[in-house]
Amino acid sequence: MFRTLLSFASLTVVAVPAFAQDSVPAAPAMTAPAAPALCTDRPTKSNFACTVPQGMVQLETDLGNWARTDAGDTRVDTILYTNPTFKYGLTGSSDIEASIAPYATVRTRTAEGTQTLRGVGDLTLRLKQRITDPAGQVQIALLPFVKIPTAKTGIGNGQTEGGVIVPVNIALPKGFTLTFGPEGDVLADSDGHGHHAQLVGTANLGKAVTSKFTLIGEFWVARNFDPAGHVTQTSVDIAATYLLRPTLQLDLGANFGLNQATPDAQLYLGVSTRF
Repeated sequence: MFRTLLSFASLTVVAVPAFAQDSVPAAPAMTAPAAPALCTDRPTKSNFACTVPQGMVQLETDLGNWARTDAGDTRVDTILYTNPTFKYGLTGSSDIEASIAPYATVRTRTAEGTQTLRGVGDLTLRLKQRITDPAGQVQIALLPFVKIPTAKTGIGNGQTEGGVIVPVNIALPKGFTLTFGPEGDVLADSDGHGHHAQLVGTANLGKAVTSKFTLIGEFWVARNFDPAGHVTQTSVDIAATYLLRPTLQLDLGANFGLNQATPDAQLYLGVSTRF
């Protein structure tokens, strides 16, 4: 049902006063280490192992997100009017994250007519812990999360759910980055009584065309083991990012379902910034 990147440098000069005696030279000015590059979990469904620098806040949000699912005589259009994720750097290798769609519409068209639901989406809380050296060619993190049911039935399912993602990023030559995202979820049964497992996988290849512009291709698959019937969803996704400033990134993307159980198409535009 649901549904990855670039550069930031900050230089601070620290003035050290000279001693009054002429025989003691003034200490040289020192430059603070450059802050890590802006790195986001947007766009696409994949996540990255990088975390927000300690004490800093990062915002990653859809500016608009539309998805359509056709099933026989039924058509469902879902629109998210922004979908912000706020992140705060806890340490040099961990951050906490919260995301919620403040307003969404779900429009269902059938032969009998049209029904539209409007309201807030579900709240998702996440903790990301990088477990590898940031200077390495391979980056791995643990990303547990929980979904709190703040949406009305029809926009959400009214159930608490969660899981854990293991983002794996591999730096390749010539500006390529390969990303994998194994994920295990605990979801509510469709009848509302009990929970079941879902397994998710992503394979994502990004190419830094220039220092500001990146293209991304991705394959996504999810296998839901609901007792009422197992469901497999698959999609192929494409996206691009552009760095307007060292701490301001725009992105856009499109996801295309490869089977009937997956939304037929999803289009989105987003922005990320850090402060």
